[in-house]
Amino acid sequence: MSQVTVTPSSLILAQSGGEGGGAAFDQIIGITVATAIITVGLLWIAYLHRTRKIAWLQTIADAASRALDRPPWVALALVTFVGTILTAFFGFIWDVSLHIGRGRDNGPLANPAHYFILVGLFLLFITGMLAMILPRDEKPGRAAIKITRTWYVPVGGVLVAGAGLYALIGFPLDDVWHRIFGQDVTLWGPTHLMLIGGAGLSLIGVLLLDYEGRMATPGEVKPDSRLIWFLRCGMFGGLLIGLSVFQIEYDFGVEQFRLVLQPMMIAGAAAFTLVAARIVLGPFAAIVAVAVAGVVRAITALVVGPVLGAPTNVFELCLGAAVVIELLALTPLIKNRVAFGAVGGLLVATVGLWLESLWIDAVYIYPWPTSMWPEALAMAVPVGIAAGACGALLARVLRSEGLPRPAISRTIVVATVVVIAGATANGLVTTIPDNATATIALTEAAPDGGRMVDAEVRIDPPDLASDDPAWVSILSWQGGPGLGNGFTVDRLERTGPGTYRTHEPVPVHGTWKTLLRVQDGRTMTAVPIYLPSDPGIGADELPAVASSTRDFVPEITILQRERNFDHPSWLFGAASLVVLVCTLALITALAWGAGRISKDTQGQAATGTREDVRVT
Repeated sequence: MSQVTVTPSSLILAQSGGEGGGAAFDQIIGITVATAIITVGLLWIAYLHRTRKIAWLQTIADAASRALDRPPWVALALVTFVGTILTAFFGFIWDVSLHIGRGRDNGPLANPAHYFILVGLFLLFITGMLAMILPRDEKPGRAAIKITRTWYVPVGGVLVAGAGLYALIGFPLDDVWHRIFGQDVTLWGPTHLMLIGGAGLSLIGVLLLDYEGRMATPGEVKPDSRLIWFLRCGMFGGLLIGLSVFQIEYDFGVEQFRLVLQPMMIAGAAAFTLVAARIVLGPFAAIVAVAVAGVVRAITALVVGPVLGAPTNVFELCLGAAVVIELLALTPLIKNRVAFGAVGGLLVATVGLWLESLWIDAVYIYPWPTSMWPEALAMAVPVGIAAGACGALLARVLRSEGLPRPAISRTIVVATVVVIAGATANGLVTTIPDNATATIALTEAAPDGGRMVDAEVRIDPPDLASDDPAWVSILSWQGGPGLGNGFTVDRLERTGPGTYRTHEPVPVHGTWKTLLRVQDGRTMTAVPIYLPSDPGIGADELPAVASSTRDFVPEITILQRERNFDHPSWLFGAASLVVLVCTLALITALAWGAGRISKDTQGQAATGTREDVRVT
């Protein structure tokens, strides 16, 4: 038996300045030029429209207005937003799937999914700008922001444009990030979170924009038609998707962070969205929102996986959370919005998560082990309560009921951010065992596009993983087209204290990266089995030998093999802080926008009338 020791330092590879450290400059220049052209073109159209030198933009907006029963500056924005969010989401899921199955890109224009993401984000920014450009001789709602003497813009339009700009800024920052820190192939890279966070949170801006439009048309407030009600439910379904994209790695089965984070994220997204949907739109709205989200997720997964030949993802259902919210709404508590939201969040984070676990156990690669529940509930319950209360605040704005006094509403929002940050920080805490090894014996199996092996594993110490761990598995990914579309996971069979074996052969050839993973409690560690040579980052092959004993190392050094750790420790913290500040600024802007709209429109729904505000 050969003795091979792999330490973390041996897996931290120097960047060669090539494909492992950012996009080629010609691609960055191309994107920059395209951005400039689109921006200039948008400004030129805005000038022509506002000086009445073109009529086609208003004609299109008027047609959308007649169809959606909203002012033109809202209706056209809503139409473009639907295409925007579907395009960006499809590109995002496809992009993640390609990275899992094939590895990193040679640049932003080398991956077809990036074109959908870029187009979607550009359209997101354009959507917000359209809502700002279109109003000419009117003040679009009481809360409208004054730009010039005769130009007022809706708050929701500003928020959507700001969210789109925030996401777009993530693209050049992402390249800077990769040039400094290497290609961290994880969804939770700070600049990646900017891209998905801007798109996801933009749904709040869209909901506020729709509300501004509903209240801005003079005359009596008419009840929504069934079609409009369904479309508004779809907006909340989109918000549920937007807040759920942060756990997409869990949906694919390549989560690079502890499993305990997944139920917390599900509880927060479901509580915030479904509480707001039920209060605003009434009976069955929560269930319809979940159904819309599920249909979009299912169609996207079908197209990306079986149709395009990339790894297929599953997704959380949230049906149990919707049911408990609908049942709670049958009680008198619905009249006390914030209390309803807090109790609803509590139920989502307990009963709802238990119901969700049945779905997770049935379709996900990694079910939720019983041993995880105490910590999972300790994280999910406060997040669910806070998020549910926040969802109730949003609902009060969208129903013209006004926010509680500033001390209360601000406390709820700040507490929600703090609780989510604290739960996330706890979930990110991991430990790496000292002097722990895995002895791996490989047996040749029938080839499938290359060398395949069965594995028997002996972990020392044997109690490194309990009888009920989050996972003890072998992950093989980034193998390219062929077996499993470049991605397979084998949850190992336990054969005795500290001993395991595979159910199916695993690949150890070509571009596959195959590793043993262990996650139990706070322990999160891995042992490489086979790593190919990678000239782009100056990495040598780590061969899969017949028998070896290798050290357990931080999993990140294998999963994020292209990442560069050769930089001052403060630099990573400072760069992450910049992204955090930008994110908090976006959240603050959304809270400010909701507060402004609430202050200026409170009571309009109660009187049942709207006013005509003209600008002369």
